[in-house]
Amino acid sequence: MARRYDQSTTTFSPEGRLHQVEYAIEAINNAGTCVGLLSADGIVLTAERRVVSKLLAPSKTSEKTYTIDNHVVALVAGLTADANILINQSRLGSQRYLYKYQEPMPVEQVVKSVCNYKQAYTQYGGLRPFGTAFLFAGWDSNFGFQLYQTDPSGNYSGWKATVIGQNNQAGKSILKTDYKPENTVEQNLKVAVKILLKTMDSTTPSPERIELSTLKRDETDGSMVHYTLSDAEVRKFIDEIQKEIEEEQKKEQSSTGDI
Repeated sequence: MARRYDQSTTTFSPEGRLHQVEYAIEAINNAGTCVGLLSADGIVLTAERRVVSKLLAPSKTSEKTYTIDNHVVALVAGLTADANILINQSRLGSQRYLYKYQEPMPVEQVVKSVCNYKQAYTQYGGLRPFGTAFLFAGWDSNFGFQLYQTDPSGNYSGWKATVIGQNNQAGKSILKTDYKPENTVEQNLKVAVKILLKTMDSTTPSPERIELSTLKRDETDGSMVHYTLSDAEVRKFIDEIQKEIEEEQKKEQSSTGDI
């Protein structure tokens, strides 16, 4: 039955579903993992880099993290080519707002403008949904630090902490136990790395496969600072988390041995 309705984004199935949109969302679930965590003093962003081949020249810019404006950063999960169109659209809209009103565009308005564009590609014939999802992180004077998730249908939602991409359910289960809103950026960096170590396919994680960054506000002039951690700093967090995981496993083995 589904095959009669999954060729078009504009035709509902008898169950009230748009299959092409659901397939696009499923493509996101096979993409590299992205994690965002609101902290008491900033936002932590981390993403899994997919290393396709060692012969490829290293990318000159990040393929997972994009700066939309001075106060907004986005993580991408899905098709990078599709994401580039939306990123450029978002940057253009943000600068037009700044030029017109002489103030930065509110974070939620940035997200909403992207989602309106994405939704249009699910409603008109001859188009396909964008196969990409975003985590938008930013700060504005209205609501402070904010974190939003978008999907190919054009929906968006605000989160304190979330995971998108591959094994996102396993990552969210870790967040339920380890994440606390009052955590500092330093504490949440450990939580983010722990999630990636648990969700990545690789048994030997390396800094080259993890992109870790923070978004904080400079108290002196109020500007936003997006800082990407170096490989050495990421390695330090990996080693710490691996030691903690090993200690937890030893405790579990000793407790089962007592029984």
